[in-house]
Amino acid sequence: MSLALLDTEPVGKGSCSRFSFVQLLASWSLVGTQKETPLANAAFWAARRGNLALLRLLLNSGRVDVDCRDRGGTSLLMVASYAGHIDCVRELVLQGADINLQRESGTTALFFAAQQGHNDVVRFLFEFGASTEFRTKDGGTALLAASQYGHRQVVDTLLKHGANVHDQLYDGATALFLAAQGGYLDVTRLLLSSGARVNQPRQDGTAPLWIASQMGHSEVVRVMLLRGAEWDATRDDGTTALLKAANKGYHAVIEELLKFSPTLGILKNGTSALHAAVLSGNIKTAGADPALRNKVRPALASLTPIRHLCSQSTSSRTNPKRAHIESPRRQRRAQEELP
Repeated sequence: MSLALLDTEPVGKGSCSRFSFVQLLASWSLVGTQKETPLANAAFWAARRGNLALLRLLLNSGRVDVDCRDRGGTSLLMVASYAGHIDCVRELVLQGADINLQRESGTTALFFAAQQGHNDVVRFLFEFGASTEFRTKDGGTALLAASQYGHRQVVDTLLKHGANVHDQLYDGATALFLAAQGGYLDVTRLLLSSGARVNQPRQDGTAPLWIASQMGHSEVVRVMLLRGAEWDATRDDGTTALLKAANKGYHAVIEELLKFSPTLGILKNGTSALHAAVLSGNIKTAGADPALRNKVRPALASLTPIRHLCSQSTSSRTNPKRAHIESPRRQRRAQEELP
């Protein structure tokens, strides 16, 4: 059955309406809790498109369960929440939809609304008992999803309704880490003012300051430094925020870090920020010892730069879509897409 037939003009005169085809199907179909019947498919389409009249007709027919789900566990309420159709969300909830149903992946309607930035939907779901406690298989929560996408109003609403500012993905990434990674300054400030730990690292030792420095978010770096971030903290591979910023050529980040007199000499892993800058060829150094020798790569140990390198654009060296150099398998994300 083509769903296009469900949104056509009236097919006849008198009592025949644009929904007459649906009403005919309703007289044949059986109620099901899976998205298997034509009517269930139509209900999912209506929820996704925000077609309230069609959704209400299908629910009132008694032939579509308000909590019908597809094979992945997606419910009508999840679809409407993801799309931000508050009228459809309200209709489903008032008809008895389970607010806290979870997909097989663990996501809920609240998670989807938070991820997509639909603050009106988030507030409405809270009015009817939505919980912030549910997690995805990766440990994702509504707060983590909203923080990752920079939805400040949603983050504020979630925190006011009891979301835990210390939520972490199973790899240790916090809401603050995800906001810092994305460069969302307002969210970063809100989380810090709500008690987020500025130095809480991921399991691999990567702290929010480190990730913000690698991504080139100088304003976020500045705010975190002023809130007590450890500028010389290293992750498991021995690299510091300054070394990553130097390697990437993020001058504004380097300037913020240098205000706090970070280590410019040899790090525990045998490298230095100066050598990282020289090898990448895209930074002017400030205050570093040009006579330092890199302990890691003997073949390059003779590099002893005697003058500052001129600043130059890094646009040809850094693809903004791949600014995060970690392997995709190392990047645990909070988000989820509907099929």
